[in-house]
Amino acid sequence: MAIKLIKACKELNIGMSTAVEFCAKQGKEIQTDPNVRIDDDLYLLLAKEFNKDMALKLEAEKQAQERQEREIPQKVSIDEPKAPEHIATEIPKPKVVGKIDLNPAAPEPEPAKEPEQAKKKEAVKEPEPVKEEPKQEPQEPKEKKDAEIFKLRKPELKNQPKVVGKIDLGSINQATHPTKKSKEEKKREREERQQLQQQQNAQAAEKRKRERIKQNKVDINDARNQKGSGKNKQKKGFKVEINDEEVQRQIKETLNRLQGQKGKTLTSKHKRERREQEREKMAEAKAEEQAQSKVLKLTEFVTANDLAVMMNIPVNKIIGACMMLGIVVSINQRLDAETINLVAEEFGFTTEYVSAHVTDEINADEQINDEDIEPRCPIVTVMGHVDHGKTSLLDHIRNTNVIAGEAGGITQHIGAYNVKLKNGQHITFLDTPGHEAFTAMRARGAKVTDIAIIIVAADDAVMPQTIEAINHAQAAGVPMIFAINKCDKPGANPDKIKEQLSNMNILVEDWGGKYQSQDISAKNGTGVYELLEKVLLEAEMLELKANPKRRAKGSIIESSLDKGRGYVATVLVSDGTLHMGDIVLAGTYHGKIKAMFNERGQKIQQALPGEPCLILGLNGAPQAGDEFNVLPTEQEARDIANKREQLQREQSIRTKKHVGLDEIGRRLAIGDFKELNIIVKGDVDGSVEALTDSLIKLSTENIQVNVIHGAVGAISDSDVLLAAASNAIIVGFNVRPTSTARKMAENEEVDIRIYSIIYDTIEEIKAAMSGMLSPDIKENVTASLEVLQTFHISKVGTIAGCIVREGKAKRTNKVRLIRDGIVIHTGEILALKHGKDDIKEIGVNQECGISIKSYNDIKEGDIIETFEQVEVAKTL
Repeated sequence: MAIKLIKACKELNIGMSTAVEFCAKQGKEIQTDPNVRIDDDLYLLLAKEFNKDMALKLEAEKQAQERQEREIPQKVSIDEPKAPEHIATEIPKPKVVGKIDLNPAAPEPEPAKEPEQAKKKEAVKEPEPVKEEPKQEPQEPKEKKDAEIFKLRKPELKNQPKVVGKIDLGSINQATHPTKKSKEEKKREREERQQLQQQQNAQAAEKRKRERIKQNKVDINDARNQKGSGKNKQKKGFKVEINDEEVQRQIKETLNRLQGQKGKTLTSKHKRERREQEREKMAEAKAEEQAQSKVLKLTEFVTANDLAVMMNIPVNKIIGACMMLGIVVSINQRLDAETINLVAEEFGFTTEYVSAHVTDEINADEQINDEDIEPRCPIVTVMGHVDHGKTSLLDHIRNTNVIAGEAGGITQHIGAYNVKLKNGQHITFLDTPGHEAFTAMRARGAKVTDIAIIIVAADDAVMPQTIEAINHAQAAGVPMIFAINKCDKPGANPDKIKEQLSNMNILVEDWGGKYQSQDISAKNGTGVYELLEKVLLEAEMLELKANPKRRAKGSIIESSLDKGRGYVATVLVSDGTLHMGDIVLAGTYHGKIKAMFNERGQKIQQALPGEPCLILGLNGAPQAGDEFNVLPTEQEARDIANKREQLQREQSIRTKKHVGLDEIGRRLAIGDFKELNIIVKGDVDGSVEALTDSLIKLSTENIQVNVIHGAVGAISDSDVLLAAASNAIIVGFNVRPTSTARKMAENEEVDIRIYSIIYDTIEEIKAAMSGMLSPDIKENVTASLEVLQTFHISKVGTIAGCIVREGKAKRTNKVRLIRDGIVIHTGEILALKHGKDDIKEIGVNQECGISIKSYNDIKEGDIIETFEQVEVAKTL
């Protein structure tokens, strides 16, 4: 069977040109036409080449078809020739053996089969007399019989079947099926069923009825005698004694019965006891709830603002309590567990750390050998006021220029560097920002360090950020070394700096104190080597040691989102050795280290204790200051990260502040209250935290600044959607929006501000807040006019003839009508005329006519005062 070429190509899933080329190779050329038909053999060749499964199927079908074609002729040769052979034998000498009824009659009952069988037997025996006298039979009956056979007529038998009996099918049906009932019989049965149902209902109602128990009057003596006789049936003549308790009980029961009250049965007693138990449970639950309200459930690190919300006290009191402890904190700075305990205890609260068991799981199975402990390099943090030369000192030590890469020439990130000295020793330096906004960064730098270098410019003084850095170092218990910089400048006075430090109870060694100091010049390198010698001396006294053979742990210095590399974290290893491929857990994020780099961007395979490095592979940007740990399996890291995330979510719900009636009342009292919602995106987590603190501090009584979201990375579509939903502005610090986010911001009319210097950010937000304030309305009196005569004109109203006593009256001014020193009306000028002419203004000692809009009650002797309203912009 031929098939079209296009159909064959579809079934074999090949191209038409491929099929034509294959056919040409086989020596069978066909046209490249989809309607060309190909035979089965060619189709089978194509199938064998391009689809072997279909080729096997086609071969099987072909073999089955050939087998069927071979079987059909055999059947024809067996069955079909029978009739012609029969005809040939029947014409000369017909021998009737039997007849086949091709048109059978209707089926008869089973018993009728016996006569037929007898008849057939007789028909079989019947040819015997025919054999004896074959010549006497005429030829005509044979022709008739032959005609009957070929015409397929019903054969007629000579011997009729014998009827043995009959079967009555009607009687069988009547016996198996019930007789049909008439309508009267059905009606009678229905009535009988209804009567039976009524009788059953009546019997059931009689069973439910019971006689009421009549309560007769109780005779005390009879009742007591009955009780006594019941108890003492065997003792005859028992005399019952009457006591007062029994009498009172009986009287009480009788009174209750007369008043319609039931006696204290067992059921009522149980109910009373149950009520008392429930009352006791509620009292216990209330007492427990009051006790729990004084328990703070929190994680190890909580910000000052969150702690204030949980204790329902102003955040200023929290900051004041921390300052009383000698700790300088900002509103968004995270507090450690010890500080939280002290502050909570001062306000009458107790703390419960829900993440303690999660922390215990990290190092539960690790075995530490004390023999593996070795000395490690010191970690030194450089702190001080902005532009006093911290980064310049590190640049000289490292022979690089970091300041050139910072916007505005100031440090806005925390940097970690490992320096190898000439004597072969290593020192890890942490460079912290000096700007006032980066308080949290300086606090983190002081916590993870071993030694703090406090830099003070010799031509300046001990500035606020210098004092703050000293407080951070003292709070962390870190030894300090003072480096007095810029000693090569003409106006340098190191003694003045030492004097100011002595006023803070800090005496350097030159002045008989315990703190080391060194006069240096970071630009020229004077005194830098001596400073490093003093750092190494201080490190030897601390005896810094670590175990490099254990699993690494340390702190997150910075984290950011790199477009090409993903989430990047700068870590500082405090103990153990960090290897390539380790499973790291940091805060609520985890991951396998895919790459490690040092501060110069060179690939490394491991980081020893005290060394900083940059790692790739985390599934998020952990918060700066979080501790990181290396775990044996990724499953453990994932489980602990999920638990921490759940705890963080629960804490965020607990610390979420809702607007109460007091806050609503305060806003209504202020009258003009506004909110400024801001979304902060930055390049690193530390900058986001610092910017968030600075913006929250800008809040005033009239304008509240809310940082609704802060994260690292570029400004994305989700940030724009959040800003559109919450009516917020987006502040980007050293980041840019994506192309789709920029288009979406234009469509949604969302304001995106990009900054690279923190000064500019704070100043512009301040200006925006000032613009949000409604201006003050100030009134300036421009003129005072006296009414000399009034004129009433129909369809116009009353016109006052006035003379200007003071100032200059303008047509656009508003007027105030004063009569006997009392303000009668305040309105607008409808018309101002001099003679018949309309004028715009009129000066002192001139006469004019004035009509007031929608007011006619003007009398002679009234004073008309004109004034103008001036808007004065408010400032924060």
